[in-house]
Amino acid sequence: MVITRNSFLITQARLTMSAKETNEQFKLPKEDGNAENGKICRLNKYACACVTAATIISAIFGYVTGVMAGALLFIKEELEISDLQVELLAGILNVCALPACMVAGRTSDYLGRRYTIILASVIFLLGSILMGYGPSYLVVVIGRGIVGIGVGFALIIAPLYSAEISSPSYRGFLTSLPDVSLNFGLLFGYVSNYFLGKLSLKLGWRSMLVLPVIPSLVLVILMLKLVESPRWLVMQGRVGEARKVLLLVSNTKEEAEQRLKEIKLAAGIDEKSIQDTVEVPKKTRSGAGALKELFYKPSPPVRRILIAAIGVHVFQQVCGIEGFLLYSPRVFERTGIIDKNKLLLATVGMGISQAVFTFVSAFLLDKVGRRILLLISAGGVVLTLLGLGVCMTMVEQSKEKQLWAISCTVVFTYIFVAFVAIGIGPVTWVYSSEIFPLRLRAQGLGVGVTVNRITNVVVVSTFISIYKKITMGGSFFMYTGITALAWWFYYSLPETKGRSLEDMESIFEKISKSEMQMKFGLNNA
Repeated sequence: MVITRNSFLITQARLTMSAKETNEQFKLPKEDGNAENGKICRLNKYACACVTAATIISAIFGYVTGVMAGALLFIKEELEISDLQVELLAGILNVCALPACMVAGRTSDYLGRRYTIILASVIFLLGSILMGYGPSYLVVVIGRGIVGIGVGFALIIAPLYSAEISSPSYRGFLTSLPDVSLNFGLLFGYVSNYFLGKLSLKLGWRSMLVLPVIPSLVLVILMLKLVESPRWLVMQGRVGEARKVLLLVSNTKEEAEQRLKEIKLAAGIDEKSIQDTVEVPKKTRSGAGALKELFYKPSPPVRRILIAAIGVHVFQQVCGIEGFLLYSPRVFERTGIIDKNKLLLATVGMGISQAVFTFVSAFLLDKVGRRILLLISAGGVVLTLLGLGVCMTMVEQSKEKQLWAISCTVVFTYIFVAFVAIGIGPVTWVYSSEIFPLRLRAQGLGVGVTVNRITNVVVVSTFISIYKKITMGGSFFMYTGITALAWWFYYSLPETKGRSLEDMESIFEKISKSEMQMKFGLNNA
């Protein structure tokens, strides 16, 4: 029992590293055309164009999430469905996203990152057509389930492609763009609710749900013209093609050659080799054995990486943000806002808050760092959830309409969403997509996102049931306590700002002074 506890403490201590220790132990690399003494080099336009195009898939995901918040009001009215059926329709997306998350990593290792994005776009297109047709509740559920499969692929492939195409000096910015895009898609979904909701009942919600067909087609066309991930090309032994891509997405030839050298080393290829096509170990090429390495006797750094990835994904969801986004009209309705147009307009304000602060976060990631943003975000979420809990409790216990409490609830909701958007939301995707070594990256990220979706299903499918059992205010207090635990976890994470993807394993391999002390104590126990 003592050994088990000490082993856990050692693992925790290994993961734990203060920001000061991180900066001292991991100096930013000085690379030609990349980063010099911590200065950020100019953004490569072609890399930015590739990532921007790829993030359309995230915008589609954001839209189908946001638009359903308002569409549910109209679907429930026309199809006359129960609250349980509403929860099923809302939750089926994430239920179907789960198996897609599980296979998306392996699929992207087999098809490539680019063609996996195209596959996800086609799936979104088919699901949207089916939902837009929607003659019955069953057809809408099936259509949303198909869209959920697209979501599973989108959650993996957008941050993965973005991370692998980016230079270390601006990787935080580019890898956060999928989340920025997601939130603008979410906002567009809320805006569509407001304007399309003015159409007839039969046409309104169907128009909302069929709109993703257009960006899905655009994305397929764009991705056919853009480049593949250079890291995936090296995994296939196509070094010559990878070099050409790196020359396009790097600012100098020296930077491109340095990045290629690091990728070749990570793939087990002789860095001095000048051949355009080389043999790559099967384990690296296909991702074979990745799950075994992750779960069956992983090395200490891989174990810490896995704990970090799973942890950030779990805590992103258990703060309750997805429940807020999906059921925001119900949250505002509980405060006393009854008019349907006002409810939808209030959700638009929430979408604006999230989109703006996610965009702000994109510019801070490479300057402030991942860890600091997570700590600021979690701290702010704790305070705003506490405020929401107090306000909602006052509203629910008062027999008269408390205008000040209603106003404070709306304001606290917007601030809560802003704090999530500046850290917990985007940083989760950036951090988990960059910390895994090349041989494990796609499937490791798949594990993290699968856990994310499982947690999401639990949060979304229980949101209504929980607030009916313990009141809306009580549910906010519950999420407050959970997010306080998240702050402690984020404090234990090492910083990754400015490091190349190939350096991540060594970052998690470092042993802090506190761990050495624990080891000494264990050895003398």
